[in-house]
Amino acid sequence: MWYVYIMTNKSNKVLYIGVTDNIDERIKEHKLKVYPRAFTAKFNCDKLVYFEEISNGLRAIKREKQMKKWKRERKINLIEELNPS
Repeated sequence: MWYVYIMTNKSNKVLYIGVTDNIDERIKEHKLKVYPRAFTAKFNCDKLVYFEEISNGLRAIKREKQMKKWKRERKINLIEELNPS
């Protein structure tokens, strides 16, 4: 299983979209700032606010690229549909 996910920081000002085949491990890496020069580390993105399961890696990458092109408002609407709080 593959996952496309969105993370944000404490103030919900920054959105990060990623893709992985191991969501638990990847989120742990973000929270622990395993890669200190990465976007999520620089902007303190440590809250998982949304994810989708996708059965195929190529489709997951395609979905990630699609979502990255969206305007912020559309991303927020997607998050709030499944995670209103």
